[in-house]
Amino acid sequence: MPTSERPAADKARGEARRSRREPLSRERVLATALEIVDADGVEALTMRGLARELGCTAMALYRYAESRDALLDDLVESVMDELVSAPVADEWTAELRRMAHGFRALAVAHPRMVPLLVTRPLATPLGLRPLGTLRPLETLLGLLIDDGFSPDDALHVYRAFVGLLNGHVLTELQEVIADPEESDALLRLGLNRLPPREFPHVRALASELTTYDGATELDKGLDMLIAGLQRQLRVGG
Repeated sequence: MPTSERPAADKARGEARRSRREPLSRERVLATALEIVDADGVEALTMRGLARELGCTAMALYRYAESRDALLDDLVESVMDELVSAPVADEWTAELRRMAHGFRALAVAHPRMVPLLVTRPLATPLGLRPLGTLRPLETLLGLLIDDGFSPDDALHVYRAFVGLLNGHVLTELQEVIADPEESDALLRLGLNRLPPREFPHVRALASELTTYDGATELDKGLDMLIAGLQRQLRVGG
C-alpha cells in the first residue's frame, strides 16, 4: 500500500474497531438495521448479517428482537416514531396535511422502507401491532372527533386518508424516467412504444407525466379529500 494511503486506511480500521466496541443497545441495533435496508433493501436484512455489521453474535441480538419478524416490526415502529405523535395544529385539515407531508418525507428519505411501512402493519392484528404504529391513528381519531366528526365517520376519514397516502408514496416512488437526457416527453418515459390507438390519453399526458412533483401531487389529492370531508361535516352538522 502506498505510504500516502496508509493513514486513511488506518483511520478507517480504527473507526471500525471503535464501532465494534460500542455496547449494543436497541437504538444501535435498529439504526444499523435501517442502514442495511436503506442500502440494500429489506431482503438484505438478516439476523446474521446484522450481527456481522454490529460485530456481535446473532444470539446477542435476540436480547433486542426475538426473531427477524420482531425486528421488522420494531424497525417500522422506530421509523414511524420520527413523525410527531402529538397534534401540532388545532385544525384537523392542517393536521392532515402535516401528517401527510411528514409521512411522505419519511418515504423519500427511506424509499426501501416503504414496502414495510405500507404493508407490514397489515400482517398483524390491530391490537398486536407496535404501539408506535398506532399513535397516528389515535391522534387523528381524537382530533377529528373533537372537531365534530362522529367516531364512525372519523374512522372512515382515517381509512380514506391512509389509502390516499399509501397510494401516493407508492406512485411517487415508481415514477421512473427511461431516458433522463431525452428532451421529448414521449421518449423520456418510453411512451413512444405504446400503441397510439390503445393509449391516446396516456400519450397525450406525456408532458405532465414527466414533470411529476410529489409534494404538489400530494397537496392536490389532499385538497380533493378535504373539500369532500368539509362538505360532509357541514351537511352532518
